[in-house]
Amino acid sequence: MQDQSALQQLQYAGFWIRTGATIVDTILLLLVTYPILFVIYGPSYFDLNYEGAFVRGGADFIISYVLPAVVVIAFWVAKQATPGKMAVSCKILDARTGNPPSGGQCVIRYLGYIVAMLPLGLGILWVAVDRRKQGLHDKIAGTVVVRQRQPEEVRFDPA
Repeated sequence: MQDQSALQQLQYAGFWIRTGATIVDTILLLLVTYPILFVIYGPSYFDLNYEGAFVRGGADFIISYVLPAVVVIAFWVAKQATPGKMAVSCKILDARTGNPPSGGQCVIRYLGYIVAMLPLGLGILWVAVDRRKQGLHDKIAGTVVVRQRQPEEVRFDPA
């Protein structure tokens, strides 16, 4: 278990801070995957009127689905956070011990996103109302997302 005084300096990361982190991560993933997909499939890959298969081939599946999963899980295991979470000083911890999550928890958490998105994204939105700010994916994996407790605001009495 982590040092209790260090754990007391943490607070659960809420919906909006986590949404911001997700936006950063999505942009970074797109900056990596889209150029590769463009080189392999050409500009027609991005045709909005395309009515063919959802996945356009093996390379598309690997680059669009497998690569992001491997990268995200690797960041969670190595750093307890993706670049987006690191940018907003958040990290993922085991909900019971406060230690870094196991590799198995990270894989379950990633797969839990799929489950959390199924009921109209309610499993993700649950972060906004949960006492521990856990989404369904966190509850399934037994994780929490935390950040350093923010110092109290400076306030002045009116003169």
